[in-house]
Amino acid sequence: MGCAIINLLLIIFIYEASADTQTATEPEVVRTSQDFHYCCDYKQARGNYAANSPYQTNLNTLLSTLTSNTDIDYGFYNFTNGENPDKVYAIGLCRGDINPDECRNCLKLSRANLTELCPVQKDAIGWYEDDKCMLRYSDYKIFNKVEDGQTYYAGSEEIATDLDQFTKDLKNLMNTLKGKAASGDSRLKYDVGSIPGPDNKHIYGLVQCTPDLSGSECDDCLGRSIQVIPTDCCESRTGGKVVRPSCNLRFRTSGPFNEAFVEGCSNAKIISFKCHLLISVVVVIVVPVVVVVAAVVLIYIYIYPKKDPIPEKEEIEIDNSESLQFSINDIRNATDDFSDYNKIGEGGFGAVYKGRLSNGQEIAIKRLSGKTSQGDREFENEVRLLSKLQHRNLVRLLGFCVEGKERLLVYEFVINKSLDYFIFDQTKRAQLDWEKRYKIITGIARGILYLHQDSRLRIIHRDLKPSNILLDEEMNPKLSDFGLARLFDVDQTLGHTNRPFGTSGYMAPEYVNGKFSEKSDVFSFGVLVLEVISGQKNSGIWNGEKKEDLLSIAWRNWREGTAANIVDATLINGSQNEIVRCIHIGLLCVQENVAARPTMAFVVTVFNSHSQTLPVPLEPAYYDDSAQLPEFNSGATIEYTTRSTSGEEGQ
Repeated sequence: MGCAIINLLLIIFIYEASADTQTATEPEVVRTSQDFHYCCDYKQARGNYAANSPYQTNLNTLLSTLTSNTDIDYGFYNFTNGENPDKVYAIGLCRGDINPDECRNCLKLSRANLTELCPVQKDAIGWYEDDKCMLRYSDYKIFNKVEDGQTYYAGSEEIATDLDQFTKDLKNLMNTLKGKAASGDSRLKYDVGSIPGPDNKHIYGLVQCTPDLSGSECDDCLGRSIQVIPTDCCESRTGGKVVRPSCNLRFRTSGPFNEAFVEGCSNAKIISFKCHLLISVVVVIVVPVVVVVAAVVLIYIYIYPKKDPIPEKEEIEIDNSESLQFSINDIRNATDDFSDYNKIGEGGFGAVYKGRLSNGQEIAIKRLSGKTSQGDREFENEVRLLSKLQHRNLVRLLGFCVEGKERLLVYEFVINKSLDYFIFDQTKRAQLDWEKRYKIITGIARGILYLHQDSRLRIIHRDLKPSNILLDEEMNPKLSDFGLARLFDVDQTLGHTNRPFGTSGYMAPEYVNGKFSEKSDVFSFGVLVLEVISGQKNSGIWNGEKKEDLLSIAWRNWREGTAANIVDATLINGSQNEIVRCIHIGLLCVQENVAARPTMAFVVTVFNSHSQTLPVPLEPAYYDDSAQLPEFNSGATIEYTTRSTSGEEGQ
């Protein structure tokens, strides 16, 4: 049998693949007396590994690294080890109220049980000691995914007397906690709370998701768990739990659950991205309380400000829960002190380095050059926004570091560099067949839609371009560089700026004039689509002795019925109908008329349904390369013109 349980409570296993209820059985080998629920390759689809095989070696190394890691103190581990086909992925998650030492000990014991009870299976999951921790590993990528195939329930023996009121109160409590947990960051998505219930008793609740899920994914996972409480799980019971690989919840009337445990200054503010606890001395002496308080106040007022080297105008406050701060020593060790060997890119913002943390995790570090007020604003902006966003088509911000003049952003390492590395290189773009390019185009669209509509924030990126689209090992696109992004209110439709930063060739004409909206990102997306299809940059295309932009070439060929002329020659084996349809979508996105451009929701719908009818595109804005706007330059302007069908040019 794939799954088994040792537990003092009644457990029901739910398998989505077969929808059959399985009877719990006790495994032959149990290393401890604590309850341990485990599942070995529950779909019977991942296969087994051989003794002393590369997979087993990678698994042992990975689990040893995970369970001994002391750098992580927030209870979530997602590591990989090895290369395909022997690559292993692992997740360790501890309940939010568990301290780091207890967490590591729980994971170690879980590892001992799981590897003995699932001795040859490539895929396994286990919950140890009343779900104090979960350990999971597999040969396929299990990160950033909602999975609930191995779901189990447990209910207490006590029956609610006023069932209707109890059910109503419990649902209100769980929905409140669900929303709070879903708004957590990439370290912790966890919340506890209580509500007065019938019979003068309080109902206490706990909810948690793996923090690699997006807010909406966490909300959805917990929502489905809440739905089964009054039916499949815990009908009429005053206590119970629903446990899934991606989220879990529990409730009871016997007493409260603990608040989240985050070591250090979790409730402090980060001042200029540095965590300062305003405590200089701890005095343990029997003296009148008034004297001690007065002394501390005087020390704080007269001494502490003199020690603070950061001018008030440079102080930037960010809640420490929004991201994880790395020390400069961590970064120096990871990059071999910023060696040139580890430098993988450089631009106007600074250099990018590849690094490896002490736990073996590969990271990318953006080292911002110089220190300007604009640079600080972009740095702060990226930390504030990207730490709240999680989506498969967005690069994941792991943390940041500020020390002296250093401004460092730490991201997940994305192995295949950026889109421009391939698409504008005559040799390398041959590696991107139409299937890969179509996946890149649709992935970018989904990422932008998440920013505009599906995340808990509404964000306008404002700097979409190929160098800001990273490609992972499977050529999935990830949007990056949120330094210029802006947050919109729920009902806001237009933003204004006197300093339109951006990149020439990708900025919508209205944005150049100080106005921006979701449709500004749509314009940039349209340029990206045409560049991916043609393999050409928007600016600087020579047509004989005449220099043209890609939009004008695409528009002219579209009108003449020769749209296939702009298609990269290496795409000869791609679906021509699909390619021309994408050109059509690209031209709709770059229309001069802002209102005529589609929303990203419409674009994604069109990609998902080839039967969707598309309107005829109007003429685009034409980019004048003679008046380029340098990247991130606040003073220069850029010219856009529109041309009538008769050939006359108008400003």
